[in-house]
Amino acid sequence: MGIAKRQPWVVGVSGASGTPYAASVIRALLAAGEAVDLIVSRAARLTILDETGISFRDAHWRTDLAAWLGTDQGLEDVRYWSAGDFAAGPSSGSYPAKGMLVVPATTGAVAGIALGLSKDLLQRVASVTLKERRPLVVCVRETPLNGVTLKHLVELDAQGAVVLPASPGFYAGGSTVRELVDFVAGRVLDAVGVPHSLYLRWEGELGAAARQSGSGGSASAEGE
Repeated sequence: MGIAKRQPWVVGVSGASGTPYAASVIRALLAAGEAVDLIVSRAARLTILDETGISFRDAHWRTDLAAWLGTDQGLEDVRYWSAGDFAAGPSSGSYPAKGMLVVPATTGAVAGIALGLSKDLLQRVASVTLKERRPLVVCVRETPLNGVTLKHLVELDAQGAVVLPASPGFYAGGSTVRELVDFVAGRVLDAVGVPHSLYLRWEGELGAAARQSGSGGSASAEGE
């Protein structure tokens, strides 16, 4: 019998505000036993620095990723690709990726993916994901949305992508920023069928999440 091939989820982090969403998604993927291929755009490095104070560097990506995620657990299942590396594995349709999650997605990334521009590795891998008919989730983080971006989002939907705005729901009883971030991350993972315990699910009972949260029981946050 041959050795089973590694099949990662590609996580693309663009320069939009909302890098905590990406960190939550990565932690939960690793907690679920999934392998991760990570692409961090040049603009995203600036956003990570601005939102967390952490410099994300190619030469020290593993150390910087551990600082960003707040844990080094599971990092042996992460592979990092520089955003300018067009020869990277995931740039080819023959690379055995399960799919791609763009979290968060700028309107520029949305446009580039919808139009097939492939201006950097993130956009190229997203285009490959679409052409190979693999799952692609685009977690757009922008407000308000103008008509051009709305047309691009409709085009992505038509091509088979899941358009998932970074829009937290409050019915799960979330009362902290971390809980609201985890809700969005959980919805991203729901879209591709990865199990998690990032938020309390709606079960048809009004006020159930609030009562459970108030009694000290809440969904456990991955990586804590």
